[in-house]
Amino acid sequence: MLGTSASAGTAETRGGVVLVGVPGLRWSDLDERDTPNLWRLTREGSAGALSVRTTRVNTCPADGWLTVSAGQRARFAHGECALAPAPNVVGASASVPGWGEIVGDNAATSYKARTGLLGDTVRRAGGCTMAVGAGAVLGAADANGRVDVYAPSVARVPAGGWSRCPLIAVEIDDVHRAHIRAGVDADGAPISPSRRDRAAAAAAADRQLGQVLQALPRGATLLVAGLSDTGGVPHLHVALAEGAGYGPAYLTSNATRQPGLVTLTDVTATALHALGLARPEEAVGSVWEAEPTDATAAAKAHDLDDEDVAAQAIRRVQPAFFIVLFGGQLVLYGLATVALRRRWGGFGTRWDRRRILGATRLIALVGAAAPVASFLANLLPWWRSEHPLPALIAGVTLWIAVVTGLALAGPWRRSLVGAGLVIAAVTALVLGLDVICGSRLQLNALMGYTALVAGRFYGFGNQAFALFAVAALLTAAWLAERPLETGRRRAAVAVVAAVAVAAVAVDGWPGWGSDFGGVIAMVPAFAVLGLLIAGRRVSAARIAVFCAAGAVLVLGIAFADSLRADPSHLGRFWDDLVGGQAWDVIARKAGAMLRSLGYWPFTVAAVAALCFLYFVLAQPLQWRAALLERAYHRGPSLRPALLSALTLAIAGMLVNDSGVVIPAIAFSLAIPLTLAASVRALELDEAERTGAPSPPPRSADRSAATG
Repeated sequence: MLGTSASAGTAETRGGVVLVGVPGLRWSDLDERDTPNLWRLTREGSAGALSVRTTRVNTCPADGWLTVSAGQRARFAHGECALAPAPNVVGASASVPGWGEIVGDNAATSYKARTGLLGDTVRRAGGCTMAVGAGAVLGAADANGRVDVYAPSVARVPAGGWSRCPLIAVEIDDVHRAHIRAGVDADGAPISPSRRDRAAAAAAADRQLGQVLQALPRGATLLVAGLSDTGGVPHLHVALAEGAGYGPAYLTSNATRQPGLVTLTDVTATALHALGLARPEEAVGSVWEAEPTDATAAAKAHDLDDEDVAAQAIRRVQPAFFIVLFGGQLVLYGLATVALRRRWGGFGTRWDRRRILGATRLIALVGAAAPVASFLANLLPWWRSEHPLPALIAGVTLWIAVVTGLALAGPWRRSLVGAGLVIAAVTALVLGLDVICGSRLQLNALMGYTALVAGRFYGFGNQAFALFAVAALLTAAWLAERPLETGRRRAAVAVVAAVAVAAVAVDGWPGWGSDFGGVIAMVPAFAVLGLLIAGRRVSAARIAVFCAAGAVLVLGIAFADSLRADPSHLGRFWDDLVGGQAWDVIARKAGAMLRSLGYWPFTVAAVAALCFLYFVLAQPLQWRAALLERAYHRGPSLRPALLSALTLAIAGMLVNDSGVVIPAIAFSLAIPLTLAASVRALELDEAERTGAPSPPPRSADRSAATG
């Protein structure tokens, strides 16, 4: 039994949980002088940045409280971020008006959130629930929308009230009210309060928190969560914990695996764990864990605010980055087509031709280096700059120069695929080592993920997966180039197999890439590459068999992960599969994939690229693709590499919820490197024309190219 019922309110409950929700509270609001209680908790307790994403981009306070209630992303439909509805009070208890509609609405979403789960779990264990403030009733209510004890504010909690129930939820909404008072503009968009008004609201919230701290039951665990956004822009918010196991530390959880970062759904699991109760299967979060530190309160607050600064910078610049990346590559392809397809006779001197070829190849390599440079930029703390966005752009530019310089620095630059191999290998190694070491480079990266979106916090995001997988394929193919040229097919196939095993392990292992769909796409792609390198025929039936093999492999990984005490999403999918609930997850992912087709710029670009590449690769003479034909003849591994990359793009699009984004990202690396190899073939032809004639393609090369 957790504690006494509400009717026996004189008994003291020890080891309880007091959850204080302060909607909108951010780390930038804390100050040693104006918010002394929050500052002390930061110094003496465990602190983290809280991701509050729920079912929509902007989380309202009621959404946040309902998410705590369900342990799953939930929403308060049509709430418009207003104050929580006043509860119906009967005696000491209270209930949420319209609770049935709230339960039904959330049960019908793709997340199937079960609102009232937290309160129900406590009541089934023999405890009671207490709410202070209207919003807190949403968080602590049971399946019937009821809390056992209710007080409208911290100041109006009766004597002895703080020790009546093991679970107490408290809403301190001063920051949210400051935003409501600021109003909206002529277009209906929220107006942010002035810095002075926001500081005053944070100070008022701190004073109320001080009253809670004075009344805190002995042995209780205190959780403080800035559990929603305020205004129209999503942010990371304050997370604090004090009590058993929560000394001076940074917070983390198995849901994020990132130091100093936790999620809103973790709050439910953490509260239940502190009460000694098991987390129900419907609750998806993980328990907050403390990573001890000797950092000062100022250092903690600064570091955790940096997380929000970085996330905001990425949110603002990411759309422009993709426009520049894809737009720049389209311009490159157009200019390259004009420059390389025109007749050379009478155009100018041999030096002019060489300069144009060299410049085209250089620009193609620069374009191929841009994706991995966007991740390497996070090795430099650009978010701590006074001007984060220019610092980020400068960091990406610097790493583009470094990677491109490395590709052209050694003797490998003279071969057909040497420079491309360097860029592909660097991309695969950087992203692979990153997920093995905790995915630090992907968080708040231009082609990674952010805690604001909260789709993923560790392992491979879909964009990083597409880059890693195609880079691994190209690396395997071009490492096999030398054995193929010397007629050692078995050695070439062994190289491909070794890279395939390593890449699939990195992508699919729960502690590393933790990528379900990636394994299903990579297995057939590497199989196609291996068959073509071996000179074997590729058929639709064989591809289907290897797709099935990929599914079996990833299900085996998911089963093994499900045996752990706190499994990743792979293990939870296996549990859903066994419990007959996997279809909801599959339907949600499939729906997201189909909706991605509505991103018409990506859809048009991906479909056009897929059609063109398919026909060019399958029938190069029919389309008179002289550049690729020459490159195929000089590089026996080029065509197998491109066909396997095409297989990956199609399979990845079908099994990932990002849909058409997968081929678009994969081609952002594969096509520039293909162009660079094709231009290099022209350069070699030009060099041979000035000396000995080019040797005819070898029969071994032709069979390797055609399979």
